[in-house]
Amino acid sequence: MKSKNMYKDMTIHHYKHRRKPNRSLGGDIGVYIFLGLCSIMMIVPLVFAISNSLKPLDEVLKKPPNFFAVHPTFDNFSDLFVTLSQGWVPLTRYIWNTLFVTVVGTVGHVILASMAAYVLAKYRFPGGQLFFRIAVVALMFTGYVTGIPNYLIMCKLGMVDTYWSIVLPAIGGSLGLFLMKQFIDGFPMSLIEAAKIDGAHEFTIFWKLVMPNVRPAWLTISIFSIQGLWNNPQTQTIYTENKKMLSYALTQLGQNVIARMGQQNAVIVFTMLVPIVFFIFSQSQIMETMATSGLKD
Repeated sequence: MKSKNMYKDMTIHHYKHRRKPNRSLGGDIGVYIFLGLCSIMMIVPLVFAISNSLKPLDEVLKKPPNFFAVHPTFDNFSDLFVTLSQGWVPLTRYIWNTLFVTVVGTVGHVILASMAAYVLAKYRFPGGQLFFRIAVVALMFTGYVTGIPNYLIMCKLGMVDTYWSIVLPAIGGSLGLFLMKQFIDGFPMSLIEAAKIDGAHEFTIFWKLVMPNVRPAWLTISIFSIQGLWNNPQTQTIYTENKKMLSYALTQLGQNVIARMGQQNAVIVFTMLVPIVFFIFSQSQIMETMATSGLKD
C-alpha cells in the first residue's frame, strides 16, 4: 500500500514538474496567422482561375478584371467541348489516349521503380551503389533535356508515333526509384528474413509484405506520375494527331484567338482538375512519405 502511494506521489510530482512547451500564446497566434496567410496565398490563384473560367467574354476582356465573375456561366465549358468535337480527330480519341498513357505509364512506373528500389535497398551486389548514383544524377535533367535522346532511342526501337514512345520514358523515370529506395531502406530486414524462413518466395515477399507497408511512397509516386503525364503536351508534338493526348489539344485550342479566351480559361481549370483531385485524396500519404523517408531500421 505504501509503495502504491509513493508511486502515486512520484507520478503527481512528475506531471507538476514536467517540461512545458517553450512557446507562448502570442507565439501560437503568430504561427496560426502565418500559416493562414500562406494558405491564402496558395488558394487565391486557384480561386481566380475557377472564377475566370466562369466569366463571359465581356468580363474576360474587361480592364482591370474583376476577381469574381459578376454573371457566372458554364458556357465556356460547353463551348470548349463543342469546339473539340468539331475536329477531324474525335474528342473521345484524345480522352482515350490520355487515359491509356496516364494509367499504363503510372502503373508501370510504380511497379518498375518499386522492384528496382527493393533490390537496391535490401541486397548488396556489385555496381548497385553506382547504379543508384546514376539514377540520382538523372534527377537533374528535365524532359526538355532528354527529349532528343529519347526520340533517337525510340527511332532505333521502331516505336516512333506509337503509345510506347510516351509510356516507356515515363515508366523508366528515376524519381520513383529514388523515393522508393529511401522509403524501403527503413523497412525492417528482420521481417523479410522471417518471411523467407516461413517459405515465402521473393516475389511473394515483395508483393504481399513490402508493397502494402510502403503504400504512402507509391501513392506519392502515383501523384507525381499522373501530374507529369496528364499535363505534358511537349513530348507529343512530333506525333500524328490521333496519337496525341487531351492536354495537347487543349493547349492548342484558341491560341491567339480573342473570341476563345473564355475557353482558354476553361482549359486551365480542366487541365489542373485531375491532379488536384488526386492530390486532395492522397495528400496525407505524401506527408507521411516525406516524414519517414530516410529513416533506417
